[in-house]
Amino acid sequence: MAKIEDDRATDASTQASSYAKYMGIAIQMIVIIGAFTFAGYKIDESTGHVTKWVTAVMSLAGVFISLYLVYRSTKS
Repeated sequence: MAKIEDDRATDASTQASSYAKYMGIAIQMIVIIGAFTFAGYKIDESTGHVTKWVTAVMSLAGVFISLYLVYRSTKS
C-alpha cells in the first residue's frame, strides 16, 4: 500500500513540475513577442511610418526567437 501512495505522490510532483516548466515557457514566449512588437511599434511611431512594417518585422523576429528558445529548452 505504501508503495502505491509513494508512486502517486511522485507522479503528482512530476506533473506539477512539468506544468510549471511549460507555463514558464509560455510566459517567456508572451514576454519576448510582446517586447519585440512593442519595440517595433515605438520605432514606427517615432519615425512616422504610414505602413507599420517595422512592427511586423520585429514581431516576426520575436516569434522566431521565442520558438528557438522553446525548441532549445524542450530538446534537453
